[in-house]
Amino acid sequence: MSNTEVKPAETRCGAPAETVHADAAAPAEVLTPRDVPLGGPRAMTVRRTLPQRARSLIGAWCFADHYGPDDVSRTGGMDVAPHPHTGLQTVSWLFSGEIEHRDSLGSHAYVRPGELNLMTGGQGISHSEVSTPGTTVLHGVQLWVALPREHRHTARDFQHHVPEPVHLDGAVLRVFLGSLAGAVSPVRTFTPLLGAELTLEPHATLTLPVDPGFEHGVLVDQGEISAAGTPLRPAELGYLSAGRDTVTLTSTSAGPARLVLLGGPPFGEEIIMWWNFVCRTHEEVVQAREDWMKGTRFGEVQGYDGDPLPAPELPHVPLKPRGRAR
Repeated sequence: MSNTEVKPAETRCGAPAETVHADAAAPAEVLTPRDVPLGGPRAMTVRRTLPQRARSLIGAWCFADHYGPDDVSRTGGMDVAPHPHTGLQTVSWLFSGEIEHRDSLGSHAYVRPGELNLMTGGQGISHSEVSTPGTTVLHGVQLWVALPREHRHTARDFQHHVPEPVHLDGAVLRVFLGSLAGAVSPVRTFTPLLGAELTLEPHATLTLPVDPGFEHGVLVDQGEISAAGTPLRPAELGYLSAGRDTVTLTSTSAGPARLVLLGGPPFGEEIIMWWNFVCRTHEEVVQAREDWMKGTRFGEVQGYDGDPLPAPELPHVPLKPRGRAR
């Protein structure tokens, strides 16, 4: 998905000099979302929790949008024209509906509930995303992963994966990246990552062993969740710092509760995010925008009926560095 804000902020996302380890009983830090319209009077609105001033990265996870459930007959669904990405991987995960993906690598694929689409931008890729005619309700998350310095110019790539559901005591787990509770995803990433969907039965409590070198994010989709004793409502993201060897999640809802669990070691690098680019310097952002507007570097998307998205105007002055946390 493109960041379709007309005036996207250039965000410098910093990293601490060393990992801060938490007491296993420490509460979660609650990150509240902001609404971002995707353009037009009938367009979808997404709820964005990353990046923000309070925290710009969780591991290498640098962008998190939660959307839906949207009545497509009212909002028009998703129709994101070809647009570029560089220096990142995009992660598409749905709860309902279906999205058609096309990219300049030549990939033509669909993503459905319980399926992962992961696209690697690296040096540069472009793609389009359109909800299919049979979709009545669109509901999911769009996530970005920053590529580390040594891999930020890697070749463009596309992977599709359907994780097997794992039935736990009071929960169902689908691991789409990394490993958790014995389930392992084969999908390649460039830093250690965890990405998983968990659906908890009403009032169920689940304690999961996790890598103590990872920081984690609990993004609530539906129902209400307690993460490490901290209540979280739908679309809120609970941040758990590194140093824990377990994460305890409790559904406090009368019905099923669903969340996405993200994780990874603190990223350790400063990045600049602007529009759909993850770079290291302002000059790299300027060059990426110029290459997109000239029609070079990112390739062409075949099969989309419409023009590509134009890049927004760049800010006149780069913003000051923004840290990972308050």
